[in-house]
Amino acid sequence: MSSVKRLVYAFIHFLREQSQMETFTPDEQESLEVAIQCLETVFKINPEDTHLAPPQHLIEIFANSFHKIDKLPLSDSLPEDIEKADHLKDEGNNHMKEENYGAAVDCYTRAIELDPNNAVYYCNRAAAQSKLNKYSEAIKDCERAIAIDPKYSKAYGRMGLALTSVNKYEEAITSYQKALDLDPENDSYKSNLKIAEQKLRDMSSPTGTGLSFDMASLINNPAFISMAASLMQNPQVQQLMSGMMSNAIGGPAAGVGGLSDLSSLIHAFGFLVSMKLTHSYQDRIKTATCEEIFIHCLRAIDSHSDKMQLVCYF
Repeated sequence: MSSVKRLVYAFIHFLREQSQMETFTPDEQESLEVAIQCLETVFKINPEDTHLAPPQHLIEIFANSFHKIDKLPLSDSLPEDIEKADHLKDEGNNHMKEENYGAAVDCYTRAIELDPNNAVYYCNRAAAQSKLNKYSEAIKDCERAIAIDPKYSKAYGRMGLALTSVNKYEEAITSYQKALDLDPENDSYKSNLKIAEQKLRDMSSPTGTGLSFDMASLINNPAFISMAASLMQNPQVQQLMSGMMSNAIGGPAAGVGGLSDLSSLIHAFGFLVSMKLTHSYQDRIKTATCEEIFIHCLRAIDSHSDKMQLVCYF
């Protein structure tokens, strides 16, 4: 039972860390607190039971065990192999400076073959893999580096970058937090953590209003498809769209904070239409036509309205 309690204690510690993250809503934080209280009650664990704390963070334990099977076996490399591997690392670094990322991957791979227990080689290869947009490979290399050296902050930082690139923002945030635990003064980790947190918030609120919608489901909605088809036949819409595209190519820039690009327009339009289709907002939106909604979005861009005004002053 002691092993079970240690496991649960570690998990509670992890949940408590997560509950303090700004990316969670108050309701989500409350749910985490409820989960913590339930676990503490069932397993009779108190926060003061620090003797149950494992020597490593739960994430580190997971990373180490996850790669235990496929991790290269530890062995003592010959001194000449270690020297060759170091030269290959330097060669790979030079290729990175010259943006020859494929050649850099090859050099780091050969270095790993000679000295498979050097975390730096995996971490460097991860950087090259990311430059080639091979983010899954980069994440695996970072995890291998961490399995070899759990205190390697750069591996956590680079894994955070790769995770952010594949939109795994919650995991990226955890990686950056661990990197900062190991290197608290690193401004790059701080900046990247804020970016990941903002992206996570943006995912749950595409229009910035604090209300979310499922864009994929909306696009596949037959009513939405029918609306979009008739919309593009409207002369007024065509004229406004033409003006917007002209401004995007060479016209004056939109004001700061305005809905200034096509992506914002699509999300704004999709958000308002989703409320119309689900009857979840103001009466005027419910009764508005597709053309009226889209024209409203275009005019909001032209007047540099902020995103909250898009809904509140429809």
